[in-house]
Amino acid sequence: MAAVCQLCCNVDDMTAEEIGFAMDVLLENGALDVFTTAVGMKKNRPGTMITVLCRQENREKLVPLIFKHTTTIGIRQSIQERFTLDRTFETRETELGPVRVKKVSGYGVRREKAEYDDLARLARQHGKSIAEVRKLVK
Repeated sequence: MAAVCQLCCNVDDMTAEEIGFAMDVLLENGALDVFTTAVGMKKNRPGTMITVLCRQENREKLVPLIFKHTTTIGIRQSIQERFTLDRTFETRETELGPVRVKKVSGYGVRREKAEYDDLARLARQHGKSIAEVRKLVK
């Protein structure tokens, strides 16, 4: 089990495009995950809660970026424990090209999944669906 820092803020005056851009910037700068949740805010306004998960040592870098790229005036922080599966990657050659495969295991679980970006790249290059490319990986 490892500790993770959760940073949350609420906004009600940003466009979806602006929120998407902020999410990209945060992920590019070390966030482990960024996600949004629809929330009700004061004066019965619909809003968005932006949640950023990061390692504790990255929060000092991410907090200024949250303020810069969102309209929030406050960020909540909590430290949480999380369970994770062990991860490994391998590259499999297919007739269309290489595909990275993520393998996870632990707690009695073992599974694998082809990386979406590789499947999408090969599907576009060869005029195939993602499902057709995925079949070649197995």
